[in-house]
Amino acid sequence: MAKKGNRQLITFECSVCKMKNYTSEKNVINSKDKLTLSKFCRKCRKHTEHKEGKIK
Repeated sequence: MAKKGNRQLITFECSVCKMKNYTSEKNVINSKDKLTLSKFCRKCRKHTEHKEGKIK
């Protein structure tokens, strides 16, 4: 059974190599702007800025 509510699944992609590394949930009603986080990219092998990709 699916969850009810305003939370949707999002993906984070590396701003350097564009690889989709991480997934998370986000409340689309409360936070309308796109998220950016500093995460570790396995392809680049360093911490880079990850931006929110398309909502699944």
